[in-house]
Amino acid sequence: MSGNFFEELESAFAAAADRECLRVPGRVSWSYGDLLHTTGLMAGVLADYGVGAGDRVLAQVDKSPEALALYLATLRAGGIYVPLNTAYTGAEVDHFVNDAEPLLFVARPGTEHQERLVKRVVGGRSMRVLTLGADGGGTLTDNMRGGKPLALAVSRKAGETAALAYTSGTTGRAKGAMLTHANIASNAHALRTCWGWRPDDVLLHALPIFHIHGLFIALHCALLGGTPVIFLPRFEVGAVLSRIPEATVMMGVPTFYTRLLNRPELNAEHCAGMRLFISGSAPLTERTFRIWEERTGHRILERYGMSEAIIIASNPLEGPRLEGTVGFPLPGVKVRVADAVGREVPRGNIGTIEVRGGNVFKGYWRMPEKTAEEFRPDGYFVTGDLGTMDHEGRLAVVGRNKDLIISGGYNVYPKEVERAIDEFDEVVESAVIGVPHPDFGEGVVAVVVPTERPVEADWLRRALEQRLARFKQPKRVVNVGELPRNAMGKVQKNRLREDYAGLFADG
Repeated sequence: MSGNFFEELESAFAAAADRECLRVPGRVSWSYGDLLHTTGLMAGVLADYGVGAGDRVLAQVDKSPEALALYLATLRAGGIYVPLNTAYTGAEVDHFVNDAEPLLFVARPGTEHQERLVKRVVGGRSMRVLTLGADGGGTLTDNMRGGKPLALAVSRKAGETAALAYTSGTTGRAKGAMLTHANIASNAHALRTCWGWRPDDVLLHALPIFHIHGLFIALHCALLGGTPVIFLPRFEVGAVLSRIPEATVMMGVPTFYTRLLNRPELNAEHCAGMRLFISGSAPLTERTFRIWEERTGHRILERYGMSEAIIIASNPLEGPRLEGTVGFPLPGVKVRVADAVGREVPRGNIGTIEVRGGNVFKGYWRMPEKTAEEFRPDGYFVTGDLGTMDHEGRLAVVGRNKDLIISGGYNVYPKEVERAIDEFDEVVESAVIGVPHPDFGEGVVAVVVPTERPVEADWLRRALEQRLARFKQPKRVVNVGELPRNAMGKVQKNRLREDYAGLFADG
């Protein structure tokens, strides 16, 4: 067996060939044997199109069993899988094509940029284009008819790149994090251990699969165990709620949980068969954590990860899951909270989270200078997230370095302010940002989603005066219907900073 992660999956699929794999609404369920067979035929098509060791396959396709098979087939053929958000426009796709220089682009049928890209030349060679629709139709699957499966997975070294996970690119140029076969495998096995994956588990999957959360973190746990997956095309409250009684594990972003809490049917009886609710990709508010437990009897397990390191830390399966924390480093992963030069700060102090381990990517695609900037000489990757670690080694994330507000010379950590604001019944959720201020450099602004009436700045300052120092209290409050989020539920603070950059222009 080589270092190709697909070979591990192939063994698991073969052992579970007769077991249900994908339970898809409106379609016949797939067994693990079906998935293995489809992957083989699809890998044969990719090989016929020239995909081999190290070739990039870009995919901008809707979620479907065939889309999952495309990821697996790319690994089987020795290629590098590059999933793209389905919301990206043609101009945005151009950037990824130019950067990754794929041999093959798989697009949804009939999209404008799919037609335009047919004749693209990248890296001195013509890029091939195939299509794959949400129903599994398209030229990719048409080519599978009468084709021959790729008999053996292409040999790859564990340290070779398996996937490019492009960062969200909310500021500056999106970067391709090179995740190796070893990165993916080590993290998958660590998560199965930490989360106690069982032979009778059924995963409720409503995440997109163009992101590591849905594609790697959730699916690899189930696929390595040969256990069933309820494979929903997207998150819809009613559909997810109706499937909870069939499942034992659900992974989601905080938005999933807040929207489910709006449904009166959600209660402990409805969730009686569930053993684990997991949240990630964005911070879970302490209020949502508490209300979920009151309604369902379950304490959500929050974990912490990022494109460059998949999962870094997780609250424990057994033992206390503390609200506002993301738990302990995974087995084999080392985490420290450090100052500007990489020295660990005293426990309880705020610093930058740095990580080292088998899960950490090998660098940014074709950006050696940026890669060198982000790694310490001793091998720790500088995440850019701010956090604290308690004396037991439990980690809490308090924000991003770029989100730090410096107001009147004082550091203001948005997460601390957001936690205080979110405690009030008058507020559904909040996002705290800093924008230019003529006197203070940056002024603290709270963008809030009110429960009913608009939240006034004077009222909020009075409510916070016993909780936060004055320099941390918002100088302005903006009421909105909802906070802008990316596809994985992260609040887009860069958009908020742009939208409200002139808020203090009048002094």
